[in-house]
Amino acid sequence: MGHLDHAAYGWLTPVLSYAMASVGAALGLRCTVRALAATGSARRNWLLTAASAIGTGIWTMHFVAMLGFHVTGTEIRYDVPLTVLGLVVAVVVVGAGVFAVGYGQGRGRSLAVGGLTTGLGVAGMHYLGMAALRLHGSVAYDPAAVALSVAVAVAAATAALWAALHTRTPAAVTVASLVMGAAVSSTHYTGMAAVAVRVVPSDRALPGATAMQFVFPLAVGLGSYLFLTAAFVALSPTAAGRPAAPSATAASPAAAAR
Repeated sequence: MGHLDHAAYGWLTPVLSYAMASVGAALGLRCTVRALAATGSARRNWLLTAASAIGTGIWTMHFVAMLGFHVTGTEIRYDVPLTVLGLVVAVVVVGAGVFAVGYGQGRGRSLAVGGLTTGLGVAGMHYLGMAALRLHGSVAYDPAAVALSVAVAVAAATAALWAALHTRTPAAVTVASLVMGAAVSSTHYTGMAAVAVRVVPSDRALPGATAMQFVFPLAVGLGSYLFLTAAFVALSPTAAGRPAAPSATAASPAAAAR
């Protein structure tokens, strides 16, 4: 068995990955709060932004954490199409969850469906990312730890969507996002605890891209997207902050003349 190191750079990758998960959660929760106060296309657009923020934050968290993953006796490469597919799955499935909450009629049922869907999406993204690993040897999983990681993902997603329904103030959203960031990180590291690698030494060149060639630039780009979107959301006026539209009576010259 190869020796696994999940934090080859010390606390740098766990802390940075947690920050990415928390930023994505904070942005997604804030957008969901805005969506629930909006109607029509505005609600749809806020929910789409929430899905992209949470999904991007989860994917970025996973692969920033994976930058610190090393296995003794083998190099590591990543299959590019599978890695990108993981990002798409994260955004699409999180989108299904937040739309279930945003448009659901029964709060309890919508929360259960949204939490289950989003949690399975988070877990699916994690294991798609692991399937993208290319190394000299084979990867095996402990079924009990895998099941635990899926359960943590579903619980984390349900808690996050509950927070979106019940938090309104920026302080409450901040606390909820920090909790969600911790839950997403716990999902990742619980899933990584399930991993065992059997190294088979070989001189054969591995297919795929290294983390620094592909994952790191993409993670930086998505992290920049999160911070720019956060700035947009912060500067966008809330419904309460918009100036009230003048009424037809007040705007009518005939009414003013009466």
